[in-house]
Order: sequence, then structure tokens, then C-alpha cells
Amino acid sequence: MTATDRRERESVEQALEKGGGVLRLDPAWVARDFPPPGYRLAVVGLKDDQYDVGERGHICERWFASTTKADNRVGPPDEGLSYVRLEGEARLTLKDAVAVAGDLILGPEYAATHAGLGRLFKIYDFGTRIPYHLHPPMRFTALLGRNPKEEAYYFPQELDMGRHPETFFGVHPSITELKQYDVLLPYLVDWNSDLILMHSRAYLLVAGEGFHLPTAIPHAPGTAVTLELQEDSDVGVMLQARVEGLAIPKDALFKEVRPEDRVRYGERIILDMIDWELSGDPYFYEHRHLSPVPAAEAEGVHEDWIFYNTTKFSGKRLVIKPGCSIACTEKGVYSVLIWKGKGRYAGHEVEGGNPGMDELLIGHECSMAPHLVENTGPADLEVIKFFGPDINSGAPMLPVYPARLGL
Repeated sequence: MTATDRRERESVEQALEKGGGVLRLDPAWVARDFPPPGYRLAVVGLKDDQYDVGERGHICERWFASTTKADNRVGPPDEGLSYVRLEGEARLTLKDAVAVAGDLILGPEYAATHAGLGRLFKIYDFGTRIPYHLHPPMRFTALLGRNPKEEAYYFPQELDMGRHPETFFGVHPSITELKQYDVLLPYLVDWNSDLILMHSRAYLLVAGEGFHLPTAIPHAPGTAVTLELQEDSDVGVMLQARVEGLAIPKDALFKEVRPEDRVRYGERIILDMIDWELSGDPYFYEHRHLSPVPAAEAEGVHEDWIFYNTTKFSGKRLVIKPGCSIACTEKGVYSVLIWKGKGRYAGHEVEGGNPGMDELLIGHECSMAPHLVENTGPADLEVIKFFGPDINSGAPMLPVYPARLGL
């Protein structure tokens, strides 16, 4: 360990000690140059005059407790990375904090078997549908030294759902059943339309519900403001050449392809990235749709699982009525977004919609002991908790649909 590493570790240790095992984090805003923003991020504290960031595009996302670098064409070297709030003017990314003090933050046992926090939580807000795209499986991302990107969505309530509140997922089951995989190839070769969506199915986005999406499934997310929990990655391959008349550069199709593979295989290599069985699952909705599942109940307190059906991450939504409180105990390190309301979380003052006051990381030691969450405001306190891989092995899993029918 270098002298710099030792100093940084001491800073993390002091911050954990002063915070009672909790780290307060500063917000990480992320720009995208396409699609355009939906202008609804005031809910997490973005002001109207902060969207436009010049050649970088517009702020369309906020990442929470992030150790993931945003993979943008133009942007600062730390875009997407969260910073730990330290004494004075010192600045330290959460990624670096975990690198030098992973045993203190994650717990020694978890840190010994996991490279880091292993998850990314974000809110995104776009004015158009995101182009039909996919996140390549590990056998492709590993070639580039990147992580795969399984993900899940939750659509918060009481927000405008936008112009297109539906998402295209996968492909029609007949394509898989008949092995008609080449039906998508002309759209990738010609690269001049949005007609590839003819071969997918759209599902309505319902506030208060969500979906779970493994890697290698094409999808085109709709315009609902979305809370997304995913693996620690920012990979993606665009499959749609135009969205609402706006052209997407064809290089986006080959973004996760090695140059030599692009030359050798051309557009056909993209078809090899698709998990056709999952994409054409006739019970896709039943296997991927997430409704809240009760996790805890007490007087004035209700908690649901909202991210589940995988061991790679999990998450819950906690709602506490005014004047009520609950002593939480979890199974490992986790982070929280204060979505609405005011209160105290493990001794820290928190407030939804107030960047710098709405985001905490609860270290392993604190998470395992009872820590009080109190609503001190006049309205409900709403909290989103999110966890990394293997922490909540008992989280719900959706049954296989034919089994539910007794088939």
C-alpha cells in the first residue's frame, strides 16, 4: 500500500467512525448526447438551468453510490463516479475508497470474495424512447475488459410517464421458435430506420411496478422516469438507426465489438450477442415483470421488495408515516436514496430532493446492527435501499410460469 493509499484509508476510517458506520455521498450527474432529456429530474434536485452541458449533451441521469465510470464520448474523467463527503476540502471517489478500505466498507468476509460493491443504481429521464439496444453477455464484454450489465427497473409513482410509457422487450416468440434470427440483419446492415421494432413486443409501464432484464435481450425503454438497478457497468450496443427522426451513428452498433471482429464478421456478430431463448420467451412478462413484494410491516411502516429475481443485486422501498420510525437490520453493505420526505437515517439528517442530503452508504458493520430510521417531517418518508450481489440471497424469485399452471 502506497503512502497515498494509507492516507486515503485513514480518511475513510475517520469518516466511518464519525458517521457511525455511514458515509454521506455527493451527487453524480451524468450527461448523454442522445436521447434528449425529459426535464423531470427536479425530483432529485436538478435545476432547470443545469440540464444543458454543451457538447456533452444534457444531464439525463443521476447515479447513486456509484463506482462506475460513465462510458461517454465526451465528458470529465470522473463522470458517473460518486464522491465521499470528507472533512475540509478533501475529495475521494467512492471507487477509490472501496479500493483502499474495502474491508471497512464491505466487511472483511464480503470484501474477500467480491471485487467491490458490484452494482450501480441510477435514475434516468429521457424525452424519447431509448433506442432498441442490448447489453452483451460476459463472453463478449470480457474480450474488452468490461463487465456485463444485467438490470432491473422501477417506475416511481406520481410522475408524468412521458409520451411513450411502454418498453419494447425481446423479439416475437416465433422468431426464436422458427430460428429466424436473420430477420433482424437487414436493419443492422441498412441502418436507416426504426423498423426493427416491428419484430419486438411492447409492454405498458405502470407506476409502482417494474421489470427485470438479464443481459443479451434487446430492449427499447419507454419515457417513464426510471429507477434502475444494475451490474457495475455502462456497456451497450445500439440496434436502432433512428428514433423519432433523429439519426444514431452506426458506430454505436459496434461500440462493444473489437475492431478485428467488426472486420471479420460485420453486422452478423451482433446477432451472436442475443440470447434468443430469453428474448423470445412466450412467457416473457410472467418471468420478468416485477410487482412489489411485501418485505416488512410495522405500525406506520411498510417495506416492499422492488428489485429482485436475481442474485446480482436487490432493492427495497421503505415508506414511513410522519412521527413513526423503524430499527432496520440488513445482511450487508447497502446504499439509500431518500426519495421523499425528511428524517434521520442511522443518526444522519436526510431530505428527499436535496442533493447532498439524500444519499448515504451504510457500511457493513452498521448495516448488520439495528439502526434507526425516523420520519421527522409532515409527509411520508420514502427510501429506496439497494444492495449488491449475493447480499440478499433470500430475496424473492419469480416462479417459472408453466409450473404455476401445473404444466
